[in-house]
Amino acid sequence: MNHHKIKRLGIISALHEEQEGLVQAMEGLATVTHGMRDYAVGRLWGIDAVCVLSRIGKVAAAMTATMLVEKFGVTHILFTGVAGSGGPSVAVGDIVVAESLVQHDMDASPLFPRFEVPLTGLAHFTSDASLSTHLAGAAHDFVAGDFLDVIEADERRVFRLQQPSVHRGLIASGDQFVSCRDHIGRLGTNHPGLLAVEMEGAAVAQVCFELGVPFAVIRTISDNANEDAAHDFMRFVKSVAARYAFHIVRRFCQQPHPNLAVKAL
Repeated sequence: MNHHKIKRLGIISALHEEQEGLVQAMEGLATVTHGMRDYAVGRLWGIDAVCVLSRIGKVAAAMTATMLVEKFGVTHILFTGVAGSGGPSVAVGDIVVAESLVQHDMDASPLFPRFEVPLTGLAHFTSDASLSTHLAGAAHDFVAGDFLDVIEADERRVFRLQQPSVHRGLIASGDQFVSCRDHIGRLGTNHPGLLAVEMEGAAVAQVCFELGVPFAVIRTISDNANEDAAHDFMRFVKSVAARYAFHIVRRFCQQPHPNLAVKAL
């Protein structure tokens, strides 16, 4: 019996609803509680995996990512959840896969340039190109093959969902729920090419950079980051974003990927 090294995928979301169905789909499920978090350990569609809720915010996300690597031996990290649109080209229901992430509330100037994380020399943390391309492929396949079947017609009508687009580019994170047109406008000015705003991804990116762990971040756009951002937010998360996440992760795990080797007999 010959064994290749088993890679372990860590899957993080901020809210319980964003991982709806994933834990239930695990084979050989065991739950380990550590640091006020429940880590679900098992196999997802043939991939050794650990699912966990980080809770909301950069510190919570950074702690969770660190524990996944240091305590659970995760070798790759995937963050999935919702985000606000970063600009007019990104609509509610669209999908954004990060190519890089920035902490939009980081400002240690004049000691360091604004947005640069002190002592790293970086403002933007780049996601793993291979992992992100694989993830974007799963998202495209979801849009083409699953979207109309798994998102109910009533939900598509309520949220005015058309055929979703998949975007790749910059995501900005900060410990603020962005719900003001002026605020999102300033973020767009400060970060050209901005596609989405959220509260965790760039912190996970920094942890993965410092620990040398490949990572990818995918976000479903739940709102336009304006004064209407909180309207029906949880309904969208439960009835739309959770289904996006489940089916995209399923496709991601089922498609062959060289960086997610499984046990060979």
